[in-house]
Amino acid sequence: MSQLPTVIKFFAPVIDTTINALMGTVDQKMKEGKCDFILLISSPGGSVFHGLSAYSYLKGLPAKITTHNFGSVDSIGVILFCGGSTRLSVPQARFLLHGVSSNFQQNMSLEEKQLEERLRSLKIDTENIAKVIAATTGKSIEEVTQAMLDRIALNPEEAKAWGLIHEIQVELFPSGAEVIPIHFQQPFSPNAGLQGQQV
Repeated sequence: MSQLPTVIKFFAPVIDTTINALMGTVDQKMKEGKCDFILLISSPGGSVFHGLSAYSYLKGLPAKITTHNFGSVDSIGVILFCGGSTRLSVPQARFLLHGVSSNFQQNMSLEEKQLEERLRSLKIDTENIAKVIAATTGKSIEEVTQAMLDRIALNPEEAKAWGLIHEIQVELFPSGAEVIPIHFQQPFSPNAGLQGQQV
């Protein structure tokens, strides 16, 4: 009898606490001998740093990772979603791609060099995000970058045509599988209370 996958339900923004919980859960389950994971994702996005880190972590694991959009996967949540070698979506879902923004504290003053540094950082983050999506979908970096600038939203059929998902599937996981929830309790604003660049 084959081992059931471990299911992680990520219904949360992409921030330090939720990504730490995700990686910690995977670490613990792998110590227990698990090597098959289904990551259910519905996320408004969040921190570029944490999204790219989680993507690299998932892609480098000696494990089978399936990601499944069960609602909305927005902005940097798309990068987390790209961490799956198999990528699925429910029929009533969306994917949202858009550019990177940088938060400024009230009354913050920046010198020219600091502004240049911030702009360069934004461009690098945008390029890294575009590289991940391009590598996942087979589209060019230029196509993906333009899609981000255009703030495109994809339904599951469009996401499949894009190469972002492999199949549209209602069933989320097999009966009897362990489900571990990662939720975020407090109200979340993409532009409030987060360090660094956001998407």
